[in-house]
Amino acid sequence: MDKIKIGLAAYGMSGQIFHAPFISCNPHFDLVAITERSKNLSWERYPDVRITRSFDELIGMDELDMVVVNTPDVTHYDYARRALEAGKHVIVEKPFTMTAAEGDELVSFAAKKGLVLSVYQNRRWDSDFLTIKEILAKGLLGRLVEFESTFSRYRNFIKPNTWKETGESGGGLTYNLGAHIIDQAVQLFGMPEALFADIATLRDNGKVDDYFVIHFLKPSEYPGVKVTLKASYLMCEAEPRFILHGTEGSYVKFGLDPQEADLTKGLLPNTPHWGEEDQDFWGMIHTEKEGNVFRGKYPSLPGNYGAFYENIYQHLYGGAVLQSHAKEVVGVIRLIEAAKKSSRMQRVVSLA
Repeated sequence: MDKIKIGLAAYGMSGQIFHAPFISCNPHFDLVAITERSKNLSWERYPDVRITRSFDELIGMDELDMVVVNTPDVTHYDYARRALEAGKHVIVEKPFTMTAAEGDELVSFAAKKGLVLSVYQNRRWDSDFLTIKEILAKGLLGRLVEFESTFSRYRNFIKPNTWKETGESGGGLTYNLGAHIIDQAVQLFGMPEALFADIATLRDNGKVDDYFVIHFLKPSEYPGVKVTLKASYLMCEAEPRFILHGTEGSYVKFGLDPQEADLTKGLLPNTPHWGEEDQDFWGMIHTEKEGNVFRGKYPSLPGNYGAFYENIYQHLYGGAVLQSHAKEVVGVIRLIEAAKKSSRMQRVVSLA
């Protein structure tokens, strides 16, 4: 069986939690190398993996087929370009790039080289997001009129010694969590004609944005739906993760997909019942159709971040469509740029 030999560009939280477990548990992949500049943390769990001390050393390994660029945001363009130049397929952590122009350039270069370029939009496989897709596909709420997606966080201090809080290497909530919930909204509703955004820094001594509200105006697939995307680091009491209202009902969902929490505990994706959500956290659906009223829990579908890597393999060796192609994710970066402009100018920004 053909295996994809893959290397990680870093072994911080992203490498430890979101990549290495899914690569190592997938029989189609061989985790060959991990870059750690001075430590040997990866040997505790992956003793057979080669530790490289630089990105240049990593991409210089002839045996590697693919490289995961999971380094600080501002390095994504440069590192992805260099990996492609070295003849490697590339997976880039979100946010894909800092500008849409950088993203477009990488997409063109990868196509010219005949290489795969994908972005790790793993939250397309969140339990709650998959459940919402099912609810909409079944038309359970009638014609959808309002969609609200909120990521509630609470950290009322500035975390020390992290580039995500200084802005020196990227960071900020809009590029971080925004890259996920904007992508989810585009997956559901398509690109909007315009948007309006309010982005701010609310915490004392903050240096990066830690709050945003973004409104999509006339998304291409559901032009009549009102789309609101929101996140903040000052939500001590969490708001619903999703609120959907339609002409025949509503769906409200609290809580987060369990996969990140389980991975943080050290559980692996091959654990029985992986991605299944406790029934206590299932969302509430309330429908009124033709005089029939129903109000109760709606079963959450299992989440499965591993489907991202399985699709990579099936694309390379089975001809499947690449589900998180960098070409489409450039649109997310374009929306983030438009949101920043909208907030700065305090006006609606057209994307026509």
